[in-house]
Amino acid sequence: MAFYVRALRRRAIWLAGTAILGIAPMATAQPRTLSDLRLVAPISTWDEAVPLGNGLFGGLLWGGANRVNLSLDRGDLWDLRPAAPFGSAGYRWSDIIRLVSENKSDSLHVRFDDPYDNIAHPTKLPGGRVVFTLGASTARSFALNLARAEGVVSFGTGSMEGFFSAVDSVALFRVPDLESVAIVRPMSLDKLGYLGATYGSDSLHGRRMQWMLQQAAQGLAYAVVLGERRQGSTSLVAVTIATNADGGDPVHVARRRIDRALRMGYVGVFRTHRVWWDRYWSSTSSVSVPDTALQSHLDFVQYLYGAGARRGAPPMPLQGVWTADGASLPPWKGDLHNDLNTQTTYLAAHVAGADDAMVGWLDYNWRLLPRYRRFAREFYGVDGAAIPGVMALDGSPLGGWGQYSLSPTMGLWVAQSFHLHWAYTRDTKFLRERAYPFVSALGTAITALLVRGADGQRRLPLSTSPEIFDNSMRAWLPSMSNFDLSLLHWVYGALSEMALALGDAAAADRWRATGAQLEPLVIDRATGALPFAFGLAYDASHRHFSHAMAIHPLGLLTIERPADSVVVQRTVDQLGQYGSDQWVGYSFAWHSAMLARAGRGEEALTQLEVYRRAFILRNGFHANGDQSGLGFSKFRYRPVTLEGNFLALHAVHEMLLQSWGGVVRVFPAVSDGWRDVSFRDLRAEGGFRVTASRVGGRTTHVRIGARVAASLRLRDPFKGGQVRWNRSGVRRDGRDYVVGLRQGESLEGWIDDRP
Repeated sequence: MAFYVRALRRRAIWLAGTAILGIAPMATAQPRTLSDLRLVAPISTWDEAVPLGNGLFGGLLWGGANRVNLSLDRGDLWDLRPAAPFGSAGYRWSDIIRLVSENKSDSLHVRFDDPYDNIAHPTKLPGGRVVFTLGASTARSFALNLARAEGVVSFGTGSMEGFFSAVDSVALFRVPDLESVAIVRPMSLDKLGYLGATYGSDSLHGRRMQWMLQQAAQGLAYAVVLGERRQGSTSLVAVTIATNADGGDPVHVARRRIDRALRMGYVGVFRTHRVWWDRYWSSTSSVSVPDTALQSHLDFVQYLYGAGARRGAPPMPLQGVWTADGASLPPWKGDLHNDLNTQTTYLAAHVAGADDAMVGWLDYNWRLLPRYRRFAREFYGVDGAAIPGVMALDGSPLGGWGQYSLSPTMGLWVAQSFHLHWAYTRDTKFLRERAYPFVSALGTAITALLVRGADGQRRLPLSTSPEIFDNSMRAWLPSMSNFDLSLLHWVYGALSEMALALGDAAAADRWRATGAQLEPLVIDRATGALPFAFGLAYDASHRHFSHAMAIHPLGLLTIERPADSVVVQRTVDQLGQYGSDQWVGYSFAWHSAMLARAGRGEEALTQLEVYRRAFILRNGFHANGDQSGLGFSKFRYRPVTLEGNFLALHAVHEMLLQSWGGVVRVFPAVSDGWRDVSFRDLRAEGGFRVTASRVGGRTTHVRIGARVAASLRLRDPFKGGQVRWNRSGVRRDGRDYVVGLRQGESLEGWIDDRP
């Protein structure tokens, strides 16, 4: 786990060097105008706090009156004690198959569900809390400056400012009228049987230091350390979390980090922090929509990619680096849910250009490939690699609802991130060295698990569809689910495509031949829509649209092909027909994206508005249940999980730009209510970067740049209007414009009445 700290430190050294040498002009460009977050005090709970972070180290700023809380988290704080011996005798895939065939539900629950439900570990750990007690000052409001990634607490006179350094694991706060500051141990750690923390304080170079040292499980120890430096009536407070994986005694490591930050001062540390964030905002995409509330949320979600995910840091689990601060351990153990959450959390990063976040996710999974190979061998008994549907930071399975947490197809959905990164970047080196090896390892394992029927078709011995019938025996379906079939068809198609791109026609043929031996997707004859499985229609509200994976996000069925289009439209219609009683927040955002894929912009926007009105807390965090009281869902609870936030951003991307099937489509599903809308530098498959404007309800300008040499096929965004191009050689081919672009070249077009 020390890898994460070393990686962030390398980035800090690089950024400091570029600032000194005057390199990387993009890093000093002025960021775009952003909608800051502003909240009236008091904030009485952690889940409505101002979120700050740098991918590894995160904090939540909240409180009221003369008390301000800072809830701390670090992405690699985990209790990794296994809850069950998955992969050993009695705890293997073969045991699940046998117990299902014998209808022994109790044995299944005891072995594969109970470890998750009844044993507290493995789990994400909260870091602790810092409490600032002020003198006569009273918090009036809290704010988050998105451009600067800086939190502000305003008092009647004066303010408290703070940030989590983007390039080092330290947070700094300037606090006026500070009476005292203290570290508080999380009460929830008692549930893990830990002994109480030890506390200490002293002075270093004339500056007061204090710390909390917590011994966790399996030798893990971590320290929350803070230091103070008085500057007249204002105190500079530096805070960090160090672990014994950072290279030595965590208190000693943290004290050195704090001492350095206090010597540099707020302005000194902020300098490289601001360089990083300026570069982030100038290098990622932006969208501009004519809805102030939605625009604010989109800016906030783009900020979350920068604050919550990073190359060289752990990936975002359910709550990112903002683990719940309360009497209970994090909901769902704050784990990595690979049956929807992780995949959709990173889905918008491709189009947004949040490369640091995406590469962090890919690097993490690549480093775990040996662990995934071991899991395939020990649990499934096959070569290749497999990914647990629910797992801890180290890639170990957690169990819980074994139908999904131990389903062999979940890893194929993770593999889509590798394929999409190649599709959007056209990075041949990444394809050759990472994407194809990773996806083919998963393809090898899943192929070995398929059994051939009397009809010659290959099937999985067990099939499920998240999270239909929960963890009952009915969840083991009598035939292959469309969820499993979609992922299987997708992976063999993707592997064939990637092998061909690498010049390996023989491998491409082998993958294609295996895919051809699968049964086709199931279509309900009565409705023409996708069911969960043969004879199991979508006929009641459900939160997880697992049956519709072929439409979105896999894109196996599209509206371009007439027969497929009927299935797409009828499946999407069914989701609305049976209502949203059993939906959660992410369901609305996912439905919005799916409607956009179906070309139904008005309905896509309606679903997105419901999501924004009912399923986000006042600080912007997505809460699973309906917070509006307006009856959009019967789920009213409020656990924070971030995938809903990122799916909302992704849904807007789908409205503004789509690039599947080798065609770039600009404004393919925009509501008529969005008369004036624009975006800058959204990424498209094929290695393109797209900027476009829509004024008065029609597209007025499009610019497309090529990352690599490629043939661009652009669906006419001007709807037959007279267009002027910046270059010759653009030809019309049916509904599309086609042109060849060399690496670094751009195509720019505008309607003829442009000044």
